[in-house]
Amino acid sequence: MILVTNLRFCSLSGLEQPLLNKFYKSQGSPMRATANGQCWVARDQGIVAALCLSPVGEGHWLTGLWVEQAYRQQGIAGRLIDQAIGSIEGPVWLFCHPDLSTFYQRQGFAQCMELPAPLAERLARYQRSKPLLAMIRAQSSLAGSSPGNSTSV
Repeated sequence: MILVTNLRFCSLSGLEQPLLNKFYKSQGSPMRATANGQCWVARDQGIVAALCLSPVGEGHWLTGLWVEQAYRQQGIAGRLIDQAIGSIEGPVWLFCHPDLSTFYQRQGFAQCMELPAPLAERLARYQRSKPLLAMIRAQSSLAGSSPGNSTSV
């Protein structure tokens, strides 16, 4: 494990998104940066964690959460989630394996039964081949306030 104290959290510009795809590939992950969304990273010497937020309905869909193995178990994923969704309005949805639901509950997400139509259709397709839960984190008010209470494929 690499202990870090000076991580930088930031969104990537469209021109920087290939760096995120390179990160995912180096980690052996099939994830890719979303073309129409915001990509967020945590940086030490290079990218050590990432996620993507895509607009959907009145909120956003969180995908691609990944933390490099040597940087795990230090709260980096939670800090990255808070940074990324701290300045947006509306709910944030994600799909996760049931084994990850406790992790996401600690990040303020709760299981969700109602989804915007595009996400409901996508979840139904994904659930044909793997067990997934839909979760939501409701943003309690406007950007700049603290996130609400209550990852990804």
